[in-house]
Amino acid sequence: MQNSRRRINFFIFIIFSLFSLIILRLFYLQILHGKEYKGQGEDQYFFTTGDNFNRGSINFTDKSGNFITAVQMTNEYSIAIDPKTIQNNFDSKIKNVQDKPSYQNEIYIKLSDIFKKNNGVITASTSSTSATSTNNSSSLIDLNSFITKINKPDSSFEVVATNVNEDIANSIIAIKIRGVIVNRKKSRVYFEKDTAAKVFGFVGYSNDKRVGLYGVEKYYNDILQKEATTNSNFFAEVFSDLSSKTKLSEDSLRDQINNTQGDINLTLDPNVERNLHKVLLDTKVKWNSDKIGGIIMDINNGSIVGMEELPSYDPNNYKDVDDVYYYNNDLISGVYEMGSIIKPLTMAAALDSNTVNQNTTYYDAGTLLLNGFKVSNYDKKARGANTPIQQILSQSLNVGIAFLVQKMGEDKLSEYFKKYGLGDYTGIDLPNEASGLTGNLDTHILVDSVTAGFGQGIAVTPIQTVRALATLGNGGKLITPHIVKSVSYNDGTIKEIALDDPIQVFDNASTSLKITNMLIKVVDEGMKAKNPKYTIAAKTGTAQMVNGENGKYYDDRYLHSFFGYFPATKPRYIIFLYQTYPKGAEYASKTLKDSFFNLVDFLVNYYEIPPDR
Repeated sequence: MQNSRRRINFFIFIIFSLFSLIILRLFYLQILHGKEYKGQGEDQYFFTTGDNFNRGSINFTDKSGNFITAVQMTNEYSIAIDPKTIQNNFDSKIKNVQDKPSYQNEIYIKLSDIFKKNNGVITASTSSTSATSTNNSSSLIDLNSFITKINKPDSSFEVVATNVNEDIANSIIAIKIRGVIVNRKKSRVYFEKDTAAKVFGFVGYSNDKRVGLYGVEKYYNDILQKEATTNSNFFAEVFSDLSSKTKLSEDSLRDQINNTQGDINLTLDPNVERNLHKVLLDTKVKWNSDKIGGIIMDINNGSIVGMEELPSYDPNNYKDVDDVYYYNNDLISGVYEMGSIIKPLTMAAALDSNTVNQNTTYYDAGTLLLNGFKVSNYDKKARGANTPIQQILSQSLNVGIAFLVQKMGEDKLSEYFKKYGLGDYTGIDLPNEASGLTGNLDTHILVDSVTAGFGQGIAVTPIQTVRALATLGNGGKLITPHIVKSVSYNDGTIKEIALDDPIQVFDNASTSLKITNMLIKVVDEGMKAKNPKYTIAAKTGTAQMVNGENGKYYDDRYLHSFFGYFPATKPRYIIFLYQTYPKGAEYASKTLKDSFFNLVDFLVNYYEIPPDR
């Protein structure tokens, strides 16, 4: 008796366990993955043209941590008829030829009723491509056009409505009329159009396959691209894939994904990005520059909250561009001689190596002859004896940089510039990053080192530049700039992107404070732009541009740059701006100053940053 009872209890336990597993699996399928499996189910009922591809979304992250969709897949529906199938269906059901018009009218009436119930429109257009919409509704061609199309005996596909909404499409599927086709085309939609386009990239063809090209779409293609799954029966589906998917390796992002797809959550804030786009657009128009770009980055951890470059393009219509060059993000892949915004890096190296201190003075002759080449201040004027080194930054004196490099030595300058990461990859999670051209750091020729010290003769990327300049305000930490915050995987987990540990550049803890105080004076006294509530550390740069045809410098073309961080006593964000060949002003202090301070005002208000004055 006891044995029988044990067997019954064991059998009940087995049944209960199986039932619990089924409930858990149904929760997994219907709740956690309901959207995904709904899409797979729909594929069985729709006729799909074009590429039946699917990709994860790309999201902004706002200041509250909310994900705001910027890029996603959408379905475009149209309604078509198959005259051959409709004719065969008529022949099999109805024998009287005279009943054929009423049969065709009946099909039309059923379709038009659905359109009317869903606020659709009946149009007199005879061309499906000219169908109009009212209140975002769809349109069905008029009866006469419909009859003309349905009476084409050799045709198997005639479009009768375009721009159809999903409710109409589902209603037409539900009435199950043979020969009436709901046609679905999957599309990639970029809601911001040309804003942040060079960050997003786009989806195009490679080897006859739709893949991400450029930007985040390319770099994170393996995560965004949803692979096709095979169908299985209910019980196989219930008991498959019960193992945990939450444990991920931290070695690298690409080791983490293990063919798991999901959505990409950017560090970009939508409001910061849009404001940056507007400021850059206004500046470009005002100064008629060839190109303009900007980066706004968290100075302490490398999260990029704004990145924009103009001219741009609309990824929704990427084929419309005249030159594929517009796809490039030169904030990552362009190399430039940056000019005087490099001078604070040279000054910090001299301070950190104890070559000079904040009270050091020097003799400024206005012009020097080094290795047979003249090095002059921008105005060729001498500042004379006992010139404070503060004036090297405040007045942007090239002869002062020559003094620092001569005292420090070429090798020491090269050592620090390499520690700043100049000429090296930053590791940013965007494709096609360039390394730069910094060979002059290793020639052991004094004039090469001096010109490198004031930002000429070496060419680096904007992203390298902003990472190096961030060390000045964050205590000397060389951080990894990045554009992605996390990945939302299909299994419901959200994984933060693991970053490399910062590299310490400065040997002395006080170096960052010293150079920051000097840059605050540049703003307060040199630019005469003192903010009553916030300390701001900043510097401008103006560099001659190289003529690509002969390798010489243009006499009338300059690259203007501007960087700064704030609040300088406890920095939150660093801003980098640049533009090429602006017209009507020679120096960046004229063309980029207002743009920079407008961005500062926006950021301190948007992020509600407490004043430090």
